[in-house]
Amino acid sequence: MIQLRNLEKSFPTQPSPTYVLRQITLDIAEGEFVTFMGPSGAGKSTLLSAIGFYDHAWSGEYHFAGQAVHALKAKERAALNKKHVGFVFQQFHLLEDLTVAENLDIPLSYRDIKSSERQALVADMLDRFGIVGKKDLYPNQLSGGQQQLVAVARAIIAKPTLLLADEPTGNLHSEQGREIMELFKELNRQGTTIIQVTHSETNAAYGNRIYRLRDGWMQK
Repeated sequence: MIQLRNLEKSFPTQPSPTYVLRQITLDIAEGEFVTFMGPSGAGKSTLLSAIGFYDHAWSGEYHFAGQAVHALKAKERAALNKKHVGFVFQQFHLLEDLTVAENLDIPLSYRDIKSSERQALVADMLDRFGIVGKKDLYPNQLSGGQQQLVAVARAIIAKPTLLLADEPTGNLHSEQGREIMELFKELNRQGTTIIQVTHSETNAAYGNRIYRLRDGWMQK
């Protein structure tokens, strides 16, 4: 599903460029559950953004489902993202001027789904995450944990082919975190490919492969 070949990202600095990712070569098959670990600043979130088609400023080769991503235009990469990717961002990235229910509807609006079906899917997700009472609230009216739950719900509502999660339980108490990881595990059983970034050895154990990054270099 995913093939990375010598993917690198750097910033121009003097006297030489500062590298964030170095020679990343990796294959991830459809249906895998892969974890990236490492200290802060190791390049984990940057790599996740590149895989999810959010960051285009890198060199190397990236093939996704047989398509040469490195050769695609920005609009074509964005289309791949909307069709295939669900992303749980570390900083949530909820739209502040939309309610919880409207935030959940955003990924569905990219798909060919009838309005009535979209409303049903949003209602189901609100119930599944125990946030029905928050549906008309805005993100700034929610706690960090509640925003995290909304972010996870938004990432999975459209049943993405690829789920990317950057510290998905970072703002949740232990029981909520366990429930989210069990949900990921079930989605993975159903065929969703999952790539997570985490500092938690417990969360990492849910996956079938762990890679460690340090200073932009990857080790298995």
